[in-house]
Amino acid sequence: MAVFEATARTGSIAGAARAFDMTPSRASKHLAALEAELGVLLLKRSTRQLTLTPEGEAYLQRCRRILVDVREADDEARSQTGTISGTLRVTAPVAFGALHLGPVVAAFLQKHPRVSLQFSLDDRYGDLHADAVDVALRIGRLANSSLVARRLGACRMALCAAPGYVAANGAPNVPSDLSGQPLLAFSEAVSGPDWTLRDAQGDRYRIEGSTRVSANNVQVLAAAAVAGAGFVFAPTFVLGPLLRSGELVRILPNYHADPLDISVVYSTRTYLPATVRAFVDHLAETLAEPFAWDDAGDA
Repeated sequence: MAVFEATARTGSIAGAARAFDMTPSRASKHLAALEAELGVLLLKRSTRQLTLTPEGEAYLQRCRRILVDVREADDEARSQTGTISGTLRVTAPVAFGALHLGPVVAAFLQKHPRVSLQFSLDDRYGDLHADAVDVALRIGRLANSSLVARRLGACRMALCAAPGYVAANGAPNVPSDLSGQPLLAFSEAVSGPDWTLRDAQGDRYRIEGSTRVSANNVQVLAAAAVAGAGFVFAPTFVLGPLLRSGELVRILPNYHADPLDISVVYSTRTYLPATVRAFVDHLAETLAEPFAWDDAGDA
């Protein structure tokens, strides 16, 4: 059942095999045995992809509820002794996770050698319960829900361009100067700010440029900006190092965007598993302001 759920979640037998540290052939045998026991085809297999049958879709939803109950029972048993062990499932935004969470995770695992971690990077706000996720890092406004949120700090935004681009095209003095200019826009923001800035008096100005590049990855947009493609509006956790190196310069420095919250969220329970509590505390300790990626000028 767990191998079936992992296959559906990762989209491949190989992905499920990696999740359980087994060979793909062994994972395939688990799935075949499950279908034989049930007498139902759960997955349609082709050379290119796996898709769930209608019966597989229905079975998956029940499996996930059962597996969550089993994991919570395991967590409850461990919490009686305060043991920091087991598998922790964590999700985080793509660019933030890729750039900043590797050392954080490594330090946690070194401190707790009996913990293993399954990490998923996704800019969407998934359903923690349905996806069997223990802890999620989220950037942006959080909807009211049953989830517990702990704020880690502020995600600051910066409007930037390459020095060569500014030299060739001129530095804007007010937001309206960007009208018709090429903008490099992130297409997958869940609750991020649009291209809106405030002046010193708090008045709001929306930048009305022409979207020249739209991408679902901020790092691609930053690289395009460095190469002179236009103006990028993105978090300083991506742009900060490029600002420090001089590859990008801030545009309209007398204006600022409203910051977003960086939060860690987890499901509400009558008890909090010791492993989840330890990881949340570790994030709060290691991802505390002032952030290394923020220059004094970005605050």
